[in-house]
Amino acid sequence: MGFWDRLRGELIDIVEWTGGEADVLVHKFERYNNEIKNGAKLVVREGQQAVFVNEGQIADTFPPGTYTLETSNLPILSTLQGWKYGFESPFKAEVYFVVTRQFTDRKWGTKNPIMLRDPEFGPIRLRAFGSYAFRVEDPSSLVKEVTGTDGHFTAEGITDQLRNLIVSRFTDVLAESKLAALDLASNYDELGEFVRKRIADEFAVFGIGLTSLLVENISLPPEVEQVLDKRTSMGIVGDLGAYTQFQAAQAMEAAAANPGGAAASGIGMGMGFGMANQMANQMGGNMAAPPPPPAPAATFHVSDAGASRGPYDVQTMRQQAQSGTLKRDTMVWMQGMDGWKAAGEIDALRDVFAAVPPPPPPPAAAPPPPPPPDAGTPAE
Repeated sequence: MGFWDRLRGELIDIVEWTGGEADVLVHKFERYNNEIKNGAKLVVREGQQAVFVNEGQIADTFPPGTYTLETSNLPILSTLQGWKYGFESPFKAEVYFVVTRQFTDRKWGTKNPIMLRDPEFGPIRLRAFGSYAFRVEDPSSLVKEVTGTDGHFTAEGITDQLRNLIVSRFTDVLAESKLAALDLASNYDELGEFVRKRIADEFAVFGIGLTSLLVENISLPPEVEQVLDKRTSMGIVGDLGAYTQFQAAQAMEAAAANPGGAAASGIGMGMGFGMANQMANQMGGNMAAPPPPPAPAATFHVSDAGASRGPYDVQTMRQQAQSGTLKRDTMVWMQGMDGWKAAGEIDALRDVFAAVPPPPPPPAAAPPPPPPPDAGTPAE
């Protein structure tokens, strides 16, 4: 510093910083040899705080206002420099003006896709981005933990660290929420507020408060979005048959408007009709109604000593006929008959008795025994 700069420093007794650069976070007040006169005026504007540093140690902090720098309002600095009886000579101290206004429209976003297990789509990859705003809430912590002796520290020097914290915590919260990808858009506000509260303590270590966190978009990969668009289009089309006919009609209209002549128009119309018929036949075959279910099998009730047994199907009736339980003259009834009839008279049961042999013939009569001998005739 030259002679005139030194002389100008001796004459100036106002310590202030008017700002000017929008992105500056901390600005050091430059004085020759860091000497400040006793009784100098300190002017701290709105959106600023002044931090006094003595030999690397933070001393006093001043909020917005105008102050006369004397022993009475610099108690920590006076103790550090050992002024027991006040001071009249210049004292040495570094003065840092810290901007406390909000820094808005800071961007954050995922550099790489987030791998998640979606309850509807299965494993998917998501990208997310948004914006946030912050402000310095504890200038002493910022100077101590971040800026140090940097005399011109901008917000860009810390935004990378803040952005990395946001992305890391947002990824963790998104995975723990287990929300379906199609439901994320309705939860942007909740996700942003939850992450902001969760990360507040980590920002406070740097003396910074996260005032807002906005989630602007969470998107699927382009390939998945294309498939999803096709699925949405299918739902909008609705009746595929009507849509196909509409497409064929448009093709015929375009062919008819072709300046190639009537032959081209005829060919175009023929192709349009052929395509429409082919697709209609294919769709008609795919949408054909299923065949009707088979008719229920006939069942019979059997009269047994004044009681009704059954119902029995034809196979069961065949087994009973073979075992002799069911006979041709056994009275049976089925739904649709006027009354009970003999089983041998019903057409549906004729095959039942086909394999049943007729009753065996009665046994032949035995010859009479010979007459006994006459008891009164004398034996010869």
